[in-house]
Amino acid sequence: MKILVVNCGSSSLKYQLFDMDSQTCLARGGVERVGTAEAFIVHRPNGADKIRRDVDAADHEQAMKYVFEALVDPKVGVISGLSEISAIGHRVVHGGEKFAGSVLIDNEVMQALEDCQDLAPLHNPPNIMGIEACRRLMPNLPMVGVFDTAFHQTMPKEAYLYGLGYDMYTKYGVRKYGFHGTSHRYVSGRAAQILGRPIEELCMVTCHLGNGSSLAAVKGGKSIDTSMGFTPLEGLVMGTRSGDLDPAIVSFLCEKLDRTASEVVLGYLNKNCGVLGLSGGLSNDFRDLEAAAGRGHELARLALDVFAYRAVKYIGAYAAAMGRLDAIVFTAGVGENSAEMRSRICSRLSGFNIRIDQAKNNVRGSEQIISTSESRVTVMVVPTNEEAMIARDTAELVGRLGARS
Repeated sequence: MKILVVNCGSSSLKYQLFDMDSQTCLARGGVERVGTAEAFIVHRPNGADKIRRDVDAADHEQAMKYVFEALVDPKVGVISGLSEISAIGHRVVHGGEKFAGSVLIDNEVMQALEDCQDLAPLHNPPNIMGIEACRRLMPNLPMVGVFDTAFHQTMPKEAYLYGLGYDMYTKYGVRKYGFHGTSHRYVSGRAAQILGRPIEELCMVTCHLGNGSSLAAVKGGKSIDTSMGFTPLEGLVMGTRSGDLDPAIVSFLCEKLDRTASEVVLGYLNKNCGVLGLSGGLSNDFRDLEAAAGRGHELARLALDVFAYRAVKYIGAYAAAMGRLDAIVFTAGVGENSAEMRSRICSRLSGFNIRIDQAKNNVRGSEQIISTSESRVTVMVVPTNEEAMIARDTAELVGRLGARS
């Protein structure tokens, strides 16, 4: 069975084609700058060099046509025909409370996604455009929606409700939803496999650290809390996002900067804050900040310290919420690749008797237990693979569909 995974942004379309029999990625790539005269596609077959060429992709449907052409191209393609694709799995950012798991996409699901647009105005519309484009081009192919929010639907009410009037939740759906759920689900499951223990017995904090960052408290394989909230702005200090702050700051900044609330939230707090803002505008790239801090740049060092401190606060809170802590799992761009940031965070957790083996911590992008044998909590690096998780869910649902027919 071959599964195509699609992830659409407002001006991009990324894809991976998986052979589920061999559990391998056959090809990956994406169309960038969709809707502009500078659109181009990058296609990389497994084990070969990437191919880049300019394309005329006015919308996501045209972009998808170029993807299909690349996959069956006689020279760089990896399949002989589109009939080899059994299903398409779509990453969808927000499913609200309607979806606690992945689902086969039908008209009812599409309407539910439309209904969620108020909750994710920047993310769901391009996700929907990608699904609609694929449905028009391949109308008889099964399609599956895999939601970033679904994994966190196991949170109890005391974890996801805000201190607002209850009617704000019942009328408008204002609550914590959480994001990066597919990543947290993948790495928590993989961590349990590496430890050789049933996930139902484990309490772990999964740390998805990158330009967008979130932590999750995973107890018995289920998310009981997570740092991102109603939107991906809440929680940790991130690359350009402020993370947690006093809500009164918004009205204060509106007055001082002479901006509307939307301009402050969408333009400033989302795009100009986080470690970018704390470093004095130096960079939102943690590699740049670590290099600058090493040269004595005080604001770069401060930005990294604030980031690490906020992560430590959440880890401690989640350990208390779960009642114990068996493992901390680092993943995503910073979590997988920055030994320095992992060390910054873990050095502040000595009260949990956490001990890092610095030699083992010197790892990038590969699975590794980095704690010492004396450490009370196992600390590990597990590279995330959201696309593989989407492919698995898609194959499972399509397999059930075939079993019923």
